[in-house]
Amino acid sequence: MRIKILASAEDDLLAGFRFYETQREGLGAYFLDSLFADIDSLMIHAGVHRLVFGKYHRLLASRFPFAVYYTPDEHVAVVHAVLDCRRNPDGLTQRLSK
Repeated sequence: MRIKILASAEDDLLAGFRFYETQREGLGAYFLDSLFADIDSLMIHAGVHRLVFGKYHRLLASRFPFAVYYTPDEHVAVVHAVLDCRRNPDGLTQRLSK
């Protein structure tokens, strides 16, 4: 299975990188490495994660408090958002219901 990361999810990853890089130099790069490893796991495991908000599957990141929201089909897993789980759930709902 292929993986397609939408521009909105790329923006989320960049925002996470910037946040963690301000916490400690090099932590942003570690954040990206970790999240991309989790996203790469979708090549094998797409579709097995819990359904949320009606149509999105949610993959919880292994090392950071982030969740990857994606939709799988027969050949492609489309990553729509990579969101911080510590944020207000109402904002999450608004973002994913667009």
